[in-house]
Amino acid sequence: MDAPARAPAPHASLDLDAVRRPTREEAMEAVRTLIAWAGDDPRREGVLDTPKRVVDAYGDWFEGYRADPAKELSRTFEDVQGYDDIVMLRDIEVESHCEHHMAPFLGKAYVAYMPTNRVVGISKLAKVVEIFARRLQTQETMTQQIADAITDSLRPAGVAVLIDAAHQCMTTRGVHHRHVTTITTQFTGVFKTDPTLRQRFLDFANRK
Repeated sequence: MDAPARAPAPHASLDLDAVRRPTREEAMEAVRTLIAWAGDDPRREGVLDTPKRVVDAYGDWFEGYRADPAKELSRTFEDVQGYDDIVMLRDIEVESHCEHHMAPFLGKAYVAYMPTNRVVGISKLAKVVEIFARRLQTQETMTQQIADAITDSLRPAGVAVLIDAAHQCMTTRGVHHRHVTTITTQFTGVFKTDPTLRQRFLDFANRK
């Protein structure tokens, strides 16, 4: 029986080609506008080079838009010598920005899959997390995107993703609640249908 069609991932329906990317100077001018709106003088010596630094930082923080997770997962290995258990990476650094306030959220990702007839280099799993993290995101969407990318490329028996992150839009503004983290999970295939396997993943994630 064919798997049900999945709704397109966020951003997939956007015609990004129709959005003209501003020039570097236009981006820096936008930063100068924000500095002035905040109440400072963008001509002041201390912030004179801030637009350049901010644009450079944005190029780093949002480089995930220029990367393809499927390409990272395209090189696989079929010689697994009969291995048929969980492949898992723990404590993958997550550095992302929420799409609502463009404020950072920082934490850890735990990613696992149950291979069928092929595996991928473990660094590629971390790279997939990084690609989706370096975009404007919600944590819920990013968790789903990571699971979908691994599922689509590797066709494993199941995928498990857990992200635990602190959102600066909650700690530095609004309710100002510190030491609060958000946990999101996504389970597919055998991780969804087998509670024992799912618990093994969670135990591994919580292991100190």
